[in-house]
Amino acid sequence: MIKDHILYWNFDPVIFWITDSFPLKYYGLLFVTGLMLGYVVVRSIYRKEGVPVSQLDTLLTYIVIGTVAGARLGHCLFYDPGYYLQHPLEIVLPIQEVEGSYRFVGYQGLASHGGAIGVLLALIYYHRKYKVPLLWLLDRIAIAIPLTGTCIRLGNFMNSEIYGKPTHSNWGVVFMRDDLIPRHPTQLYEATAYIAIFILLELCYRNKKLRQQGGFIFGLFLMTLFSARFLIEFFKENQVGFEDAMIINMGQVLSIPFILLGIFFVLKHKILQTKTVHTP
Repeated sequence: MIKDHILYWNFDPVIFWITDSFPLKYYGLLFVTGLMLGYVVVRSIYRKEGVPVSQLDTLLTYIVIGTVAGARLGHCLFYDPGYYLQHPLEIVLPIQEVEGSYRFVGYQGLASHGGAIGVLLALIYYHRKYKVPLLWLLDRIAIAIPLTGTCIRLGNFMNSEIYGKPTHSNWGVVFMRDDLIPRHPTQLYEATAYIAIFILLELCYRNKKLRQQGGFIFGLFLMTLFSARFLIEFFKENQVGFEDAMIINMGQVLSIPFILLGIFFVLKHKILQTKTVHTP
């Protein structure tokens, strides 16, 4: 419902209950949709370049495992290590201990920075096993990742989670399942930014000169996506209490190394050319 430019959001995140304790949620559906969209994009690139797609299913499996495992470990270790080191079973299983017994709750925390590390490690493993050029692979996978990120942030919106700070303007979103305060819909900010980044990377891929600069597209992906994440974090509520005492929050701290790595890859060719010129 929209009233005076304020969207009152009270959407049920559950599509339907598969069993009495196991729901199908929009978040999970959008997560899988994002992975499938990324797969379609990479498959299209493989076909355009005449690369066999026979091993693409294996690559997807590695990426899914890397994404989920990395995102889960990232959340547990970056945001609440004290709790999860005392409850290690909850790191790997979608359960929670309540009054001495366990119940299914799904994975209650996934960190995108951990997911990024997990995907990178999965790609490195794939590169070593199948002898695929690493920079070539990183450049092409990077184009698809923002689409997956868009779907995940839309899933966060459907869950009424990871929202923004209160806004004092005449617009915003009231996440009625939590409170009645108009807030910045930071999930939608990120989803919009990721779509724009996907378009930018696709345009760069179509430029033959940029496509041949191994690592440029990957670097641009890191630089733009995590810069967008860094800026949007200023409008986002902190995820855990200890962030309140920080100058910048954990999401911003974790974004900085990715931004710097992206800058390196974007400038890599110029840096290497400069070193070559000055080599005695």
